[in-house]
Amino acid sequence: MIEARFTPHPALELTGRGERPRRVELRGPRARVQGRITGRGKTWRAVIPLEAARWEGPTLPLPSGDYLVETAFDGDAAAEELPALALTQWPSLRAELRDGVLRVGPPIDPAYDSGEGQDALERRYATRPQGLENAVFFESFYGRSASCNPRAIDRELAQRAPNVLRYWSVVDLSVQVPDGAVAVVEGSPEWWRARGAARLLVVNDWLRRRFSRRPGQIVLQTWHGTPLKRLALHRPGFDPRRALAVLKESRRWNVLLAQNPYAARVLRSAYAFRRRPIWIEGYPRNDVLVTGEAGPVRRRLGIADDERVILYAPTWRDDRADIVDFLDLERLASVTGAIVLVRGHSRTLAAGDDAEGPRVVDVTSYPDVSDLLLAADVLITDYSSVMFDFTVTGKPVFFFAPDIDHYRGELRGFSFDLLAEAPGPISVTQDELEAHLADDDLVDGFAERYRAWRRRFNARDDGAAAQRVVARILDQGFVDR
Repeated sequence: MIEARFTPHPALELTGRGERPRRVELRGPRARVQGRITGRGKTWRAVIPLEAARWEGPTLPLPSGDYLVETAFDGDAAAEELPALALTQWPSLRAELRDGVLRVGPPIDPAYDSGEGQDALERRYATRPQGLENAVFFESFYGRSASCNPRAIDRELAQRAPNVLRYWSVVDLSVQVPDGAVAVVEGSPEWWRARGAARLLVVNDWLRRRFSRRPGQIVLQTWHGTPLKRLALHRPGFDPRRALAVLKESRRWNVLLAQNPYAARVLRSAYAFRRRPIWIEGYPRNDVLVTGEAGPVRRRLGIADDERVILYAPTWRDDRADIVDFLDLERLASVTGAIVLVRGHSRTLAAGDDAEGPRVVDVTSYPDVSDLLLAADVLITDYSSVMFDFTVTGKPVFFFAPDIDHYRGELRGFSFDLLAEAPGPISVTQDELEAHLADDDLVDGFAERYRAWRRRFNARDDGAAAQRVVARILDQGFVDR
């Protein structure tokens, strides 16, 4: 019989009699944790810490989600059923064990983790008068990471105005925030208070949970990419509820950041962002593509400097939760002789398992895609806005779009003719893609298109976008130095 308990570390401890298991681990979609097994006599003990480190980063609490508890024995010994453990909370996370599955969640008091509890926190922190702090509230991709334009602005602001308090909204404490910043878990009392008290909010997507700007607050919406696909009011088909939601959301923003004049025009129209300023300053997240070095990123990924690296980064689809599976990644790595990094969109982070295979590395959970663009020699994408970022590097981009007719004609639609303007070849089959990747002359044939693309979309991506944005933040008094 296997017994189980939670320890203060926090960890899951299993004990049993007889033959000890060969392996004990927690297996989740984006993280695996091996247990440390001791004992060779009549009893054994396995301790599985509820934390993990990836990409040579710090050890952090496990991401929220369900983890299968696996106990593997040699020979014919069968794994026994595990007992149930009631919900237990630590400062870093909470967990319960049911039917051999460990369910991990953020460290929010259960009293607040309900509609009534959140209503009470909203009334306490969003409607009661309170003074504003000389602070910035950052949020990137709904708190799933501390990345993108907000992170680049955070880095510059920390240097230019070290007295400004910096809060980061995170879904749980598995999200690593920048040095010196304060992590606040979404939905917690601290999160509600920080969002209501910060003078400046810097976000890259929609605000949620009935946000309402308080007098004196400023919202800088950086967005998260130059749009190819149609957004918001431009999406196919008229939906009055969606239109009302778009208008309500865009009215929360004071300033919108755009990578280039094209993006400024599209975003202003798609979000009806009228009579308010748009800063066309390039993207702060792309500064590293000009000033950074690939070597340190490759070492974190375990890739040698002389390896050829292909990054496959498709966008998400409205009609599916997980990453598209149009490519045979093992075959692509074998045919090209390259290391293939596969990066799902942030909206696919919680869905699906990491891709595995020889010379295939799933980097969907890697903290910041800008590092991956820096480390890659070649980009393969479909309709993702990374196409507008990767060309800052001058390295070749290839398009793999087997569903282009459906995506362009029915699912989303395009804001311009990608087929006519793409800075690299477009493939609709894997055979065609592999042939394009092997044809060095083909890339040269797109040289003029590539230059025109960079003139149109990357003119302000010069390595100093974060400096310009933070200078405007300080000059306009959004926060004090």
